[in-house]
Amino acid sequence: MPIDPYILLLLGTVGLAALLPARGTGADLASGASTAAIALLFFLYGARLSTREALDGLRHWRLHGTVLACTFVVFPLLGLAARGFVPVLLTDPLYQGLLFLTLVPSTIQSSIAFTSIARGNVPAAICAGSFSSLVGIVATPLLAAALLGGGAGGFSADSVTKIVLQLLVPFVAGQVLRRWIGGFVTRHRKALGLVDRGSILLVVYTAFSQGMVRGVWSQVSPARLGGLLAVEVLLLAVMLLLTWYGAKALKFGRADRIAIQFAGSKKSLAAGLPMASVLFGAQASLAVLPLMLFHQMQLMVCAVIAKRRSHDADPLGAGTAEAVDVTVRTPVGSSRTGAGTGTRSG
Repeated sequence: MPIDPYILLLLGTVGLAALLPARGTGADLASGASTAAIALLFFLYGARLSTREALDGLRHWRLHGTVLACTFVVFPLLGLAARGFVPVLLTDPLYQGLLFLTLVPSTIQSSIAFTSIARGNVPAAICAGSFSSLVGIVATPLLAAALLGGGAGGFSADSVTKIVLQLLVPFVAGQVLRRWIGGFVTRHRKALGLVDRGSILLVVYTAFSQGMVRGVWSQVSPARLGGLLAVEVLLLAVMLLLTWYGAKALKFGRADRIAIQFAGSKKSLAAGLPMASVLFGAQASLAVLPLMLFHQMQLMVCAVIAKRRSHDADPLGAGTAEAVDVTVRTPVGSSRTGAGTGTRSG
């Protein structure tokens, strides 16, 4: 079972915020630095994402449409249905976080990795993750405003301004400047990945510090955490089954079904954490808890599934072999791999 080292860093950051939360002037400085970090994150997302390759992938529109429908339609519907677990298993703040989790875009790096291990259609997984991230820049905040209402600020002018200034403007700037800085971003992908992860740690520290100062963690008991885990296990199981057998019903081949299952059943921690900080403000610490738990859970479960899929008999023969060949021929430092790669936790 893989334990994501980044999750350990996140938990350490949460522990630091619990012991030494930022207060007074320190809290103001941390909040300003967090705002700048979020803008930097989305600028780098925009600089990495290859618009040309995303458009090239449109020829496989049925697969990408299926992944987008799973991510931004089926997931949110299941999130709304989970309202039935309040107050038996979930408190209202935990449910708000769970619903936000269902609105976040899909992962990129882990979807590609698991698709490759399972001998699926890796190029399709790359494009599907890129499309999901691109759509999520707009879709996640709008869905959150529509479905979460007051819990995420609604459609107030202040929340719209924050979304535009902290998320959309830096992302568009990165896309515009990609022509000149794309090569630099690709060459220094590892170093910038450290910047990504460090920025997210700062966002988490700021959010959890605010939560500690305002006493929001008094709302969470061990029994409620257990209830949240149970609901998330059910949510992940339903999505894994729907993406696998739903893709089969839609007449996709084995390699495409693997890409759909891994890209359509997962949620991005890297994209979700900064978005939650913008949308929830002081309540972000509770809002991101379901996403952090779900992220580790999806890694563990999908690692097992990918390993088992890699040993499956290939009923389609050349289809999967072709997908694997494409992966082998793609250079490690190529724009195809680098463009779609966010932070390692994503």
